[in-house]
Amino acid sequence: MKGSERTLEKLVVKPGEPAHLDRRDPGWDGDAKSKKRADAHARELLASSVVELEEAQARLWSSDRYAVLVIFQALDAAGKDGTIRHVMSGVNPQGVEVTSFKQPSPEELSHDFLWRAAKALPQRGRIAIFNRSYYEEVLAVRVHPEWLERQHLGDGPFADAFWRQRFESINAFERHLHRNGTTVVKLFLHVSKDEQRRRLLARLDDPAKVWKFSADDVAERAHWEEYMSAFEEAITATSTDWAPWFVIPADDKPLMRALVAAVIVDAIDSLKLRAPEVSADQRAANERARRELEAQKPG
Repeated sequence: MKGSERTLEKLVVKPGEPAHLDRRDPGWDGDAKSKKRADAHARELLASSVVELEEAQARLWSSDRYAVLVIFQALDAAGKDGTIRHVMSGVNPQGVEVTSFKQPSPEELSHDFLWRAAKALPQRGRIAIFNRSYYEEVLAVRVHPEWLERQHLGDGPFADAFWRQRFESINAFERHLHRNGTTVVKLFLHVSKDEQRRRLLARLDDPAKVWKFSADDVAERAHWEEYMSAFEEAITATSTDWAPWFVIPADDKPLMRALVAAVIVDAIDSLKLRAPEVSADQRAANERARRELEAQKPG
């Protein structure tokens, strides 16, 4: 994989332009000459990015000025859980929180569709990971509009204008976050239908992973084209200057994880954070503390 800046530029969906998911190859290998070399390079990049992310998170924490929200969206078996685990392996657990959004509770259904996400937003100095997010409200429920009945929104049909309004609400929500110091990083793990099938079968064949398999995942495959259409429209409508989408090729797990780490590091680096400066009064107090500690040495 050559030229990290060019690579990240290749992954981003430029605001105002179509996502063109059908033109983005889920099996992209980083333009490596061999699979072996590609995996080795991806693992090296991931290892270095994990170290860089640890340092970036320390600057984020110490500055206490900004927060970072990382959103993962994908179809089943794209690798969200494993990617989060590998990429965040070096980060101080005190500085990061992961929220997995499942089926909404009765309380959550009694509020607007952004409410439960707003409750899980990161404090300044912290990173929040959303494993799925409020985007399910323009993805899964668009494929299954009957699920909207539980939200007590009135009678359908829920036409195009309804979804456009939700896109507008999402864009306004994310712009508000950006204006108030939260950097939003949005990642779509783009897996192919053939690779998803292979991974689902692998879960059935591995006793250690069979618990992850759900027959519902196979049922959802029947809606593949509908999901891809929903992703295409949602990503196109909500990739903005303040919260752009990155489409990560997900068929190659080592490369996918390396790319995700690189995107997050780049997002934090763009904040140009530095360690807090120590004032003259603090330096004087530190020097007095030093003399006191030195005077306490044994003997």
